[in-house]
Amino acid sequence: MAANLQEVYNRINETKKKIKDIRSAYKDALLSTGSYQEIKEKIQALQMKKKQIEAGVKEGFSTELEKLDELNLDLKSDNMLLTDAAMSQMMKGETVELVDEYDNRYEPEFSVKFKKV
Repeated sequence: MAANLQEVYNRINETKKKIKDIRSAYKDALLSTGSYQEIKEKIQALQMKKKQIEAGVKEGFSTELEKLDELNLDLKSDNMLLTDAAMSQMMKGETVELVDEYDNRYEPEFSVKFKKV
């Protein structure tokens, strides 16, 4: 099984390299097109103008944006708490299931990720 796992991992890395090479060639082709460069510069100018407008509006919404940041932190914390509680319940051999306000049932979905050590 370990050899098969390594083969799949190697195949994934090869595919990622091919994708990267194709994207790089595509990007080079775009950069060599004059009209693309003109449009890109116009977009950058518009993005700067957009950022200036957003900054002006943010000044008027400072308290709401602070509240938004707090709510996002609360949401992240509650999601971690939900995950920890579900894992604990599963480890005890109990069924893990949630029901929303519309009687939709939810079961946990787990995935495995590999991290460089």
